[in-house]
Parts: sequence; structure tokens; C-alpha cells
Amino acid sequence: MLREALLVARKDLRVEWRSKVTIGHVAPLALLVLVVFAFAFDANAGLLEFGAGGLYWVAVLFGGTLLIQRAFDVETEDGNFDAFRMSAIGAPSLFLGKSLGVFIQVVFLELILGPGVVLLYNVRIDDWVLLLASALGGTLAFSVCGVLCGVMAAGLRVRATLLPLLLVPVLAPVLLAGSRAFETAFGVRAEAGWTWASLMFVIAAVHTAVGVRAFGFLLEEG
Repeated sequence: MLREALLVARKDLRVEWRSKVTIGHVAPLALLVLVVFAFAFDANAGLLEFGAGGLYWVAVLFGGTLLIQRAFDVETEDGNFDAFRMSAIGAPSLFLGKSLGVFIQVVFLELILGPGVVLLYNVRIDDWVLLLASALGGTLAFSVCGVLCGVMAAGLRVRATLLPLLLVPVLAPVLLAGSRAFETAFGVRAEAGWTWASLMFVIAAVHTAVGVRAFGFLLEEG
């Protein structure tokens, strides 16, 4: 299963590397979201600093949704899902491979957005370990939830508008937990940041288990 998942992830990453969609389109748009918020709250620097964690995850949601949409558009338009159904690659491996591919792309996006938040919002990082742990947990949860929602919308003509409608409610707990954990890591909120970070790992684990069991059914229905 692991070998097959790595093959699927490598295929997705190779497609994205050749197309340069993440670097050329998604990352600049996500950075633009941060810039717009910076101008919108420029008159209140304290509010901007306090909300930096939440604004970061909003930008990740925006860019990540585009990445997920792209990951499934490629498969749907080229008829690759039909080929996967006839291949020896199992549905659990396909789910894990797609999730890994999305995870790596979102990590790359976050590496671009992170310095942007520090520079634009003038935040300081008090707890690097919490920051990295919560970013990892949030990215894992985002990836597996995104792939589950992506396969549900993949076979529909309105998938471009349906995917955000499916994704945002599912990811709402992840965005909330990520925002609270980041605010604690930035030193602007005295809360149990590790509790919020742990919640994101739990959400990722639950949705991974669901995806491994249900991805094949969802793929057939799509």
C-alpha cells in the first residue's frame, strides 16, 4: 500500500512541478489575501497582530482549496480515475497518495505564507515547537479532509463551486484550532495551545481512517 501511495503522490507532484501552478498561480494569490488583510487592518496594528493566526489559516484555506481543485480536475479531465479503477492500485493507496501529494503542496504554500505573515503583521514567535506542531497537524487535517471532499465533488459539473461548500464546514474546526494554536505560539493569547494542536491531529487521524475505508465507495459513486 505504501509503495502504491508513493507512486500516486510522485505522479501528482511531477504534474504540478511541470505545470508550475503552485508557484505561479496559487502562492501569489494566497499572498495577495494576506496583503489585502494587511491594508484592511492597517489602521489598527494591534488587531492585525492579534488576528494574524486566523488570517494565516484563511489564506491557507484559499490557496489549499485551489490546489485540491487542481488535483482532481487533472484526474477528471484526463479520465485518470477510470484508469485507476482498472489498475491494481487500491482505493486506500489512491487516497493516501492523493493526500500526500496535497500535503506536500500545502506545506510548500505555507513556507511562502509564513514569512509573509511575520513581515506584514509584525508578529513575534514565542513558541516555535507549538507553531510547527500545529502547522503540521493542521496541514495533515486539511489534506485528508480536502481529498475526501474533492472526490465527492469530482464527478459533478458544478465541482468548482461545490468543493468550497463541502470543504469549509468540514474544515471549520481545523481553522479554529489552528488559529487558537497560532495565537498562543505568537504570544497574543494565553490558552492551552497544545490542546488545540492535539485536536487537529485527532481530526486528521479520524478522517484518514474514514478515507481509507470509504474512498473506494466515494470514487465509484463519483
